[in-house]
Amino acid sequence: MPKLRLKRWSRANAVLAAICAIASVALSHATLAADKVKIGVVRSLGGAPAYIALAKGYFAAEGLDAELIFFESAQPVSVAVASGDTDFGTTGLTAAFFNLASQGTLRIISSSTWETPGFQNSGFLVSNQAYAAGLRALKDIGGHTAAITQSGTPLHYLLAQAAAKYGIDFATMRVLLLQSNPNVATALTGGQTDVAVQTAGPAYAVIGKGGARLLGWAGDELPRQQGEAVFTSAKMANEHGDVVSRYMRAYRKAMAYVHTAFADENDKRRDGPAADEIVALTAKYIDQSPDVVKRGFPFFDPEGRIVAQNYVDLAAWYRAQGMLKGEVDMMTLIDRRYALLFNNR
Repeated sequence: MPKLRLKRWSRANAVLAAICAIASVALSHATLAADKVKIGVVRSLGGAPAYIALAKGYFAAEGLDAELIFFESAQPVSVAVASGDTDFGTTGLTAAFFNLASQGTLRIISSSTWETPGFQNSGFLVSNQAYAAGLRALKDIGGHTAAITQSGTPLHYLLAQAAAKYGIDFATMRVLLLQSNPNVATALTGGQTDVAVQTAGPAYAVIGKGGARLLGWAGDELPRQQGEAVFTSAKMANEHGDVVSRYMRAYRKAMAYVHTAFADENDKRRDGPAADEIVALTAKYIDQSPDVVKRGFPFFDPEGRIVAQNYVDLAAWYRAQGMLKGEVDMMTLIDRRYALLFNNR
């Protein structure tokens, strides 16, 4: 009997050992199967869904080993994606983006932030010196100096739209191209520029230190619109469709989570139960205070839907300024295998 019990015990342990070995191999394969993806972002609130998808494990759940690559401004992000240095980009659509896209190298797969009432995405700022001299509203910006990071960006376009709204000849304004948000902030604080256009995070950081004043938010001053997007390379979209699909599942889950936290069923700003968690996570990624993040959190569509006409209008403005050379087929650029259109527009 003792021998029989030993035999049964040995068989049971053999079965258990086999199960453990299989599980170990399966776990090892699962780990090896995680696809490495690099995401190009500017250190701003526009990258919030990517931060949340990474922090909450949404990318990992889709078998993606995601890494954030930070840039100082939007233009280099599109260059990095087109060259394959990063796999995805989330930032403003610059003239450089559309020039690369005209060569067939890039594809838009989702919207990103919106300029919309009640959400403080992009702001118009005035230096303390210019304010003291009488520049108190957007209608007063004609003939003044304005700072942005780079030429041919959505911020450049918003400045031109603001001038047009108030009947100002844009040619009367001198636009300074300062390459980074810290440089723009320094110019504002020191009075080297009268006006600047910045996204909410950098804008609130300057205002909070008393370095400038707010003239208004683009979402309140201008028509509701999109100027940022999520994009990938045509090579990635065509050759690694499964990775792109899994990326978008994780990204949309994050966008829906963010939307629920900061918007009601009518897309009006209100802070829900998850708002403080998202604020805390985002603040760590962009090196801003939770107060700055909470006040300036932008609007994201829960499905990342695209209003194609917004991108058509943006590209047309770049072309009118001589910044865009090639032709862009927007319905090819927006890759319908992954992207969703808002009301099919």
